[in-house]
Amino acid sequence: MKQSVIVSTYNQPAWLEKTLHGYLYQTFKDFEILIADDGSDERTREVIDQFRRLAGFPVRHMWHADEGYRRQTILNQTLLQVEHEYIIMTDGDCIPREDFLAIHAKEARPGRFLSGGYCKLPMDLSLHLSLDDIQTGRAFDVGYLRKHQLKEFSPSFKIGLPRALGPVMDKISPTKATWNNCNASGWTKDLIAVNGFNEQMQYGGADRELGERLANYGITGRQIRHQAIVLHLDHKRGYKTPETMKKNRAIRDEVIATRSVWCAHGIHKRPNP
Repeated sequence: MKQSVIVSTYNQPAWLEKTLHGYLYQTFKDFEILIADDGSDERTREVIDQFRRLAGFPVRHMWHADEGYRRQTILNQTLLQVEHEYIIMTDGDCIPREDFLAIHAKEARPGRFLSGGYCKLPMDLSLHLSLDDIQTGRAFDVGYLRKHQLKEFSPSFKIGLPRALGPVMDKISPTKATWNNCNASGWTKDLIAVNGFNEQMQYGGADRELGERLANYGITGRQIRHQAIVLHLDHKRGYKTPETMKKNRAIRDEVIATRSVWCAHGIHKRPNP
């Protein structure tokens, strides 16, 4: 099974460089990367150009002009450009462990999407991690991370968990399987069938709303948050406001209540055909 990895970004070139380097060391090899860029400046293009010279796989940069928060728009445009039947979505501030793509490939099934989580790092540790830490695997050594001020229980637990216990923890986890753009995957045809992302939504909840439409379409979520591990580098969330969160919540409530599978402001701008 070939994979298309969509990495979303906006003006975080240092974080994007660390994230992309994680894909150099994946045990699963048959994939492409598409970078969905919501209008970053030239610094991001330079990082991508430098990375292409290292990558042994296709790397494509999907960009549109910066006209405010339009993440869902560039993601929809990128969805139409993927080459492969299976899509993994993540963010440009999430460094994947070397088995990240392999876990998604192993757990993929027709009629299913996969719901991963993340291990959030504090800012000091996010800055400290180097490309060498990623290459050597130190970035996923819980002892090394604790030595450099990782104190939170949840990321320490997931990173330090013996890999054989990951499926057990995911099976007993009470956390609902949701579509989380930092770590989720599904079949290209299913994402197209529900018309991709709702471009009316702002920051906060647009990924969950996509997952809710997938569920209404009959695609079941499966939890892999203790198996497919990414390190989430710290950053500010300037687009998150009470007004946008309220608007997004209302859209999600309607999707749940009406069990709709189609959004009129997605890939195709039309009502449900």
